Parts: sequence; structure tokens; C-alpha cells
Amino acid sequence: METVFPATHWAQRLSEPIAAFRSFTMAHPRLLQAKEDLLNAIEASDPGSLILVVGPTGVGKTTLRKRVEESLAEKMAASMEIDPGQLPFVSLEAVAPDNGSFHWRDHYQRMLTQMNEPLIDHKLGLLRGEGERKRNGQYAPWPRGFTGYQLQQSVENALRYRRPAAVFIDEAQHLGRMASGRKLADQLDVIKSTASRAQTVHVLIGTYELLAFRNLSGQLSRRSVDLHFSRYRAESAEDIETFQNVVFTFQKQLAPSVDMDLVNMWDFLYERSLGCIGVLKDWLMRALILASRNLNLALNLAILEKTALSGAQCEKMLSEAREGETRLAENNDTRVRLRHLLNLPDEVPVPRSERAAQASKVGRRTPGLRRPQRDQVGNVQVAHA
Repeated sequence: METVFPATHWAQRLSEPIAAFRSFTMAHPRLLQAKEDLLNAIEASDPGSLILVVGPTGVGKTTLRKRVEESLAEKMAASMEIDPGQLPFVSLEAVAPDNGSFHWRDHYQRMLTQMNEPLIDHKLGLLRGEGERKRNGQYAPWPRGFTGYQLQQSVENALRYRRPAAVFIDEAQHLGRMASGRKLADQLDVIKSTASRAQTVHVLIGTYELLAFRNLSGQLSRRSVDLHFSRYRAESAEDIETFQNVVFTFQKQLAPSVDMDLVNMWDFLYERSLGCIGVLKDWLMRALILASRNLNLALNLAILEKTALSGAQCEKMLSEAREGETRLAENNDTRVRLRHLLNLPDEVPVPRSERAAQASKVGRRTPGLRRPQRDQVGNVQVAHA
């Protein structure tokens, strides 16, 4: 007689692989390189500098931030034992405004909360008890009598006392949301002045919308560093090979929850993820959850197609990604224009390393090819004595 298991049994069987896959982080080459670049930039930047980390949506910027935070916490563990008041980092998300203008007062409140500021209760002006102090796990709005400038000073003082290696602001493109009549430069001046007075490196992480903050002023350009966390691109054979390896790793992580060979359908996975590993993982997670709800034992093509982003969504994301990639690319025309402004010759000189490499190739023979020489034409007559 066939045994019929209840629905809860199958759901429980699938909940474990879902939890395991949710916590799994793919250490792919792009992520590892971006992590190394960001750690180097934080260490090399002067206090008060800004670092802009940009990339397409779903590329894994939040994962990158968490990886870097883990490294900073590990590196600063010894110094924090000596000085318990020090923090390895301060991390928060720039919340999208609900009225079209970024809420700086709320931003300062969240930052002070992240730092466990000792006098935050006093600053919040909480006189009505703990029950009214918190609403849905968050602090009540700042009292109207407490100005934004005073809150900014409180943040700067706390940062000077806590001395974090960096302040991370995720989803930083939301800082560009402003009321009519305000300038984008005004928004960035607030971050710049806070970083400068607190003598702390600020890392702004966001989509390509964050590129609007670049080159707003010469002073900002001098004190800022741009890092591009890019997607894997189909025009690169190396990128495609790496993407296929990522798919293979996901295949092993999902086994035996997948009833097909994902590597053989890598092009479909690339098509609906645009080469962004974060988009791919979110897609596979949705598919796993749908399989759990349908009481399926394994993923299949039908579930993947149903949970994939639509073609229109992917087209919009690709358009934004390509526009951002183009804006970040510094081509030869840009360099020629710069040299013209500096009254230098338009001819861009070949770097010394490239000249040396070209010179080393002179005189080398290619295996299988003889040296160029003039061949004898016609019959050769041999004179006999």
C-alpha cells in the first residue's frame, strides 16, 4: 500500500534546502576582486574621503558590503579589545523618501542608533515612556525643536568618538531624492562635510544613479574614489566561462532539489539575470519557494520560467546597466580631450610598458613560419666544370 505523506512533511523536507541556499554566498571572482579593491581603497583613503561603489541592480553590492564589514571587524578585533568604545564600521541604508525629499533627520537618527549612542534617549526627547518611545521596533520621529544641524553635530561627535574604519551607506542613490528647487550638490555637501568634520571615510554604495554625484566639483573629484562592481558580460569569453562555473556551483548547492542540468541551460539563466549573480540567486530562491508551495520535490524548467523576470523587466535593467557602463568607460577620446585642454599634443603617447613589450617582439619568430626572404624565380641551372 502506498504511503501518503501530509503536506507539512513535504514542506518540511524542502524548508531545509531553502534555508541552506538562502544563507549560501557565492564567492565568485567579481565579488572577491571588488572586496579586495574596496578594502584597499578604505585603507588608502585619507580621513574624510568618499568612496563611490556603483553597479547594476542585483549584482551583489549588499553582499559585497557585508563581506567587507566582516573583514574590517576581524582586522580590528584586537584594537577593539583595548578600546571597547571603538567600532569597526557603521552601516545603514539610505531609506527612500515617501514625499520626494530625502529625510536627513531620520538618516541621522538611524546612524546614531547604529552606533548605540549613549545619549540617544536624551536627544530623542523621549519623555513618554518606553511604550510610546518605539513604534514597530523603530524610534519615534525626532522632536521638532531638535534641528537637523544639531543632529548632524551629534553624528559627527559620535563618529569621532567611535572611530570606525568606514561608514557604509547602502542604496545611496536615494540621497539624490530632493525637493524641488534644491541642488544635487547640496545633498552631497552634507555627506562631504560630515565625513570631513568626523574625519571618517564614507562609502556610498548604489546603482548607476549614484553616478550623478560624480564630478559635481573639483574638490569632490579630488577626494573621492570610484569603484565599479560590474556584471558578467556575454561579449567576454572569460566572463561567460566564469558565469557557467557559478551556475555549476549553484547546481551542486541545490542538489538534489534540481531535476535538471542547469549548466546546459546557462544561456537562459544568463538571459534573465543579465550576468548579475544576485539576480540569479534571487531567481533560484523564488523557484525553490514555489516548488515548496506546490509540494514538488525538485525544480524544473516550468518553475524556472514561471519565476523568471519578464523580458520587459530585463530589457529595462539592461538599458540602465549599459548606460552606466558607458558613462564609466574612459575611452581614448576622453584622454585626447583632456590633453587638448591641458595644451598637450593630441597624440596619446604609448605607455613605456607597451613600448617595451612591442620592442621585445621584434625579431621573434613564430613557430611554423620561416623568416621572410626572396625566393628564386625560374629554373635553376647548375654549371658543370
